[in-house]
Amino acid sequence: MAQRDFRGRTVVITGGAGGIGRALGRTFGVAGAKIVIADLPSSALSEAREELQSAGIEALALPCDITDTEQVQTTMATIRETFGSIDVLINNAGIVHRSAFAETRPEVFRRVMEVNLFGALHCTQACMADLVENRGLIIAVSSIAGLAPLYGRSGYAASKHAMHGLFESLSAEVAGQGVGVLMVCPSFVESGLEASTLGGDGKRITRPRSKVGQLGSPDEVAAEVLKAARAGRRRLVLTPVGKTSALLSRIAPGLYERLMIRSLRSELDES
Repeated sequence: MAQRDFRGRTVVITGGAGGIGRALGRTFGVAGAKIVIADLPSSALSEAREELQSAGIEALALPCDITDTEQVQTTMATIRETFGSIDVLINNAGIVHRSAFAETRPEVFRRVMEVNLFGALHCTQACMADLVENRGLIIAVSSIAGLAPLYGRSGYAASKHAMHGLFESLSAEVAGQGVGVLMVCPSFVESGLEASTLGGDGKRITRPRSKVGQLGSPDEVAAEVLKAARAGRRRLVLTPVGKTSALLSRIAPGLYERLMIRSLRSELDES
């Protein structure tokens, strides 16, 4: 099977101002792609664009709330006006909560699902015609929480499991049209996502998170994603901890649960 070539292709990255999003922009840009980073309005969005452009990468930065379908449609139209079409969509934007199920308000679950699931759905539907026409690629940044339970993050895990159901089913529908779908499942990464972590009441929390194993870097994640995208892979599970968790939760769920609880229980402490 011939490898995908991203030279001259338009790659759209949601959550492009964050750690993994920036790294993906740099990595695909160095591979020759034109990069569009879409994210909520912030100074980080402009900084990410300037960083790409200073590296000689053709880049566009667009403010967009992916939970707003009108904004998404407008954003995709602007991309077409600028670059002509869309070849790759990386659904990277996400949000996480850290709170016990019984202490998490319904609106927190809805917010996490709106961003992680419906935001990705909105963006994918808005550029589906381009992807079919160009025999393009959808990359969905999920999590190890999309394959295994994760203590204190029931809503986050639910959203990531839902992403797998959505995009793996979509993959079956569009494979015959030449559109690829790659599910990416990072484990613990120094991505900046924790800075926007929600508590059970919907407010930002500052308690440090627990981690299992060594934190991965965004650049390492991006390099592996590019490699998998070139090769036409369907799923990429990252880091030894992630791979072990995915396997153990499937073949020995009780043991996985005990180990996972032992590692993560302390982060829900109020102290």
